[in-house]
Amino acid sequence: MSLPRNFLWGGATAANQFEGGVYEGGKGLNTADVITAGSHTVSRKITFTTKEGEKRSQDIMPFKDLPDGAICDVQDGYYYPSHVGIDFYHRYKEDIAMFAEMGFKCFRLSINWARLFPMGDETEPNEEGLLFYDNVFDELRKYQIEPVVTISHYETPLGLVNKYGGWLDRRCVDFYVNYCKTLFTRYKGKVKYWMTFNEINIMGMLPFFAGGVIKNNPQVQAQAVHHQFVASAKVVKLGHEIDPENKIGLMVAYGATYGLTCKPEDQVLAMEDTRRRHFYSDVMVRGYYPVYKLKEYERQGVTLVMEEGDEQILKEGCVDYLGFSYYTSNCVTSEKGEAIGGNFSMGVKNPYIKASDWGWQIDGMGLRIALNTLWERYQKPLFIVENGLGAVDKIEEDGSIQDDYRIAYLKEHIEQMDIAVNKDGVDLIGYTPWGCIDLVSAGTGEMKKRYGFIYVDRDDQGNGTLKRTKKKSFDWYKKVIESNGADLEIK
Repeated sequence: MSLPRNFLWGGATAANQFEGGVYEGGKGLNTADVITAGSHTVSRKITFTTKEGEKRSQDIMPFKDLPDGAICDVQDGYYYPSHVGIDFYHRYKEDIAMFAEMGFKCFRLSINWARLFPMGDETEPNEEGLLFYDNVFDELRKYQIEPVVTISHYETPLGLVNKYGGWLDRRCVDFYVNYCKTLFTRYKGKVKYWMTFNEINIMGMLPFFAGGVIKNNPQVQAQAVHHQFVASAKVVKLGHEIDPENKIGLMVAYGATYGLTCKPEDQVLAMEDTRRRHFYSDVMVRGYYPVYKLKEYERQGVTLVMEEGDEQILKEGCVDYLGFSYYTSNCVTSEKGEAIGGNFSMGVKNPYIKASDWGWQIDGMGLRIALNTLWERYQKPLFIVENGLGAVDKIEEDGSIQDDYRIAYLKEHIEQMDIAVNKDGVDLIGYTPWGCIDLVSAGTGEMKKRYGFIYVDRDDQGNGTLKRTKKKSFDWYKKVIESNGADLEIK
């Protein structure tokens, strides 16, 4: 079998993990720029100065409230991997040429909001930042590669954090709408596919990542994400008005959830875990708050502040498609179990599947389940915008990188994707594996946790030449795209 002729094969990245150029082109700082490197065992930290002037840092996971009056900032003595990333800012032509050689039909990237609005609340954008993305989109179009743009991907301008408290402040809605109006107007005809927020459901766990919010409790999470819901809905409507060709979607972190046993309690836990994921897409696809979430807010004592007209805004701003990340499935139980997780989600070990070196359970069949669940629930086109295996890659004596483990992972997932489309009838737009070129890990801040088809010479301390080298998976994925998914053979 093969995928539809117009299927969008490509790869995915985020500005804060690969772009670099943090102090160039008039760019301001964003949330990622004050988060340090971490490791497999040591949490990344956020750095800040207290109102008394004391320089401090605090673990990003689990995220606890920052002190009142804290100002997030860059400090001496820490390594901030976002500041250089893999230097796409200067090497975009080289990288895009390699994507074209693989045969990419699309490329997912994010706009660094603070590159266009350095503080986040300016009325007029930074022209030098706009020109950078003009050049990137023109380079992609030169190779007939469709840009797929995430408007906000863990990159809230630091000015909005320190001045307003991030997305907890309603004024961020207007700042975001102004930002998006700039994007839709400037890049009309160059960009058609947009996503408003990356993994918006991470607000329920890591509000600083998701929206520059320095407090963490149910009331704060609920109010901040409501502001993002309203902003997204306004932007969907605005984007269609500026260019009817625009396709504007949401993006959530997703995965199949299983009850560990057939014990009813385990199945209820699985239902509740799935609901936590569906809440965000329920609002953004259907245009209203589901009753189960409103009941949960009642139990938590959450009082959601809605302005007059918000409900109508949500109804009028439903997304065109649903983008999601899928790396792993989750297993839950009412009994004790060995804790394991991945992509900001925790559960217990599933005895029937293997896990990666970082403990993310490898479950290709779960992708088919996820695709069917979302398609049956919403009947909206789906887009797998992240999927992949983070692993340590070894350079052999001959200079090659034999990443058969990555090929095996991707093969397993593409096979299940094919079944979901051709057997189950799921409407799937495209597939963009995560970190198609090696980049900084969002969860750990490492470089050694690599996902790409292209190896980048950079280590966890920021050393290396940044030289790009094709891995074995490069030619394999090229063959997959050429055959439209029909040839998955591993040689």
